[in-house]
This record gives sequence, C-alpha cells and structure tokens, in this order.
Amino acid sequence: MGEQAQLLPGTLDLLILKAVSLGPLHGYGVLLRIAQISGSALLVEQGALYPALFRLVRQGLLKANWGTSENNRKAKFYELTTAGRKRLREEADGWSRLANAMAAALAAKAEEL
Repeated sequence: MGEQAQLLPGTLDLLILKAVSLGPLHGYGVLLRIAQISGSALLVEQGALYPALFRLVRQGLLKANWGTSENNRKAKFYELTTAGRKRLREEADGWSRLANAMAAALAAKAEEL
C-alpha cells in the first residue's frame, strides 16, 4: 500500500487487541504486527503505543509477562485475557457495522434515492 492512513480516535486499542490476538508480542512487536496486518497503511508511534498497552493491562484486557526477545533482550510480552478476547469481538463487530454503513452511504447515488 502506498499511502498511510491516519488512525481514527478509538482505534488504537482495537488494533493492539487484534495484533496480540494473533500471538504474544513485546511492545515493538505490536508495532510491527500492526504495520504487517494493515499492509503498512497503519503505523503507530511508540509514544502512543506504550501508554495504550499500560492502559489495556490496567483494564484487564491484556496480561504482561517478562521474557526474552528474539534479539536476546529482556522484554515485556503481552497476551489477551478472556476479557480482552470479548472486548476484541465486541469492538470488531461495532467497527464492521460502522464500515458497512459508511460504505453504503458513500456508494449512494442521487438517482437511487
């Protein structure tokens, strides 16, 4: 994908939950996974990511454990909790409904009204 998209308010938590749902990740791994699954259209800055990870752990949606990264450094790895899986389903369903409604609205033509 050539152009990067701007994150809409409220989407970062959903993207983090989705990225971590695909397997445990350390913080930088979350950034890379979001870029990967969005075809590099969505890039998250570290300054926004780490406060969001902390907030999601505090809310009980993620759990964090210390481990060793692929480059042999100590890193905090994040995993979804049961509550996180539930929130991911709810948020994904809501975004799907909104995206479908927006697509229908944007596809409307005057002669069809």
